[in-house]
Amino acid sequence: MPAKPQFNYFLSNIKNQVQKDSKIWKSSIPVSRKQSQKASGISFCYGDYFSAARSFLSANDFKAITSAVSKCTNRNIDSSGIKEINIFQEKHGEFYHPARVEAVVEGEKVFFVLNVAVSDTGKSSMDREYSLLKKLNSDFQSSYLPVVYSKGEVSLNNKFNISMFLGQWFEGFNEFHITCDQTCSGKRIHVWDPVYDNFFLSEKQTRQLYRKAAMILTFYYNIETFEQIFPWHHAAGDFVVKINKDKIDIKLITVREYASMFDNKNEIEKKNIDLKFVMEGMLVFFLNMSIRMRLDRLDGTGDIVWSDDCTVEETLKGFYQALALKPQIPIIPAPQADFFQDYLSVLPEQQLYDLSFAIANRYNPRSPEVPVIKDQLQSHVAVLYSSINN
Repeated sequence: MPAKPQFNYFLSNIKNQVQKDSKIWKSSIPVSRKQSQKASGISFCYGDYFSAARSFLSANDFKAITSAVSKCTNRNIDSSGIKEINIFQEKHGEFYHPARVEAVVEGEKVFFVLNVAVSDTGKSSMDREYSLLKKLNSDFQSSYLPVVYSKGEVSLNNKFNISMFLGQWFEGFNEFHITCDQTCSGKRIHVWDPVYDNFFLSEKQTRQLYRKAAMILTFYYNIETFEQIFPWHHAAGDFVVKINKDKIDIKLITVREYASMFDNKNEIEKKNIDLKFVMEGMLVFFLNMSIRMRLDRLDGTGDIVWSDDCTVEETLKGFYQALALKPQIPIIPAPQADFFQDYLSVLPEQQLYDLSFAIANRYNPRSPEVPVIKDQLQSHVAVLYSSINN
């Protein structure tokens, strides 16, 4: 009988292996950031987590993982070809408890993410996100999003079900956040690298990071239907970064929603979708992105923090860059990036401020971001207006 893969369990890295007889195996983990175990009525520990992950990956003769490995390596791999499956519990998010899955195949390591949802909110979010990732990866030729491979449910002790999906893990990419650097008395981007230790980005790298993040969001914006990836948050670690010498590579690892800026399609159909309306929609998308691009939490979990002014200029560059790459829309005179640049350049500063203020007013008033935005908005628009007209 062919040998089956050996499972090993870890907390975050190889140094923290979790054995079935260890204290950690029986330790409780949070169902979500906002809901306690007691409030949810769900008892969930690390042993449950790893056991459920193993059940999902080994079901149907390891179909989920062997299929994913085969696609990644362009080889026909069955369960006997996988020597080990190492499961690393990475973190606990508001909706998911993601694990990094390492499949060892003939000495080669192939990496995946296994998103695990326990709460009802997390399960609902997972159903939506899995479908959206499949759709966007199908609709767009290039992709800055993870590929998804399979999705399913595992019954835990016949008490409740856990939802999971297996997707692409961006190896070498790491979360980043704004921090206060005492050596230069300013704000810098701090990359969380668990392998080679954390490090700061240079100013040049920081500029590239914001420019490429704006390019990705604009790349997925549908000019004609007004559909966009939203919401997204730097504070939640939605973007990850990889450094190759002095160059920056960026990926967006989650898609919570992909919908029109309008409430429903009927609202769009009732309007006359002319050039003016398309330009106004693009302007709202751009202004909202320019505001949100500047928001983060200090060191990922602290107070809301506002990025430096260079973010504005780079967001504008990334926006134009993506417009130039997108297929030409018949209703817009070619080339569309130049046309929108001309459109922006004639808008008065006060109009940009009024519209930005209206956008900020649509945010949840209880959000801690809102006071920061309104405090910074006038200076933000001044920098934006200057960048547009330089």
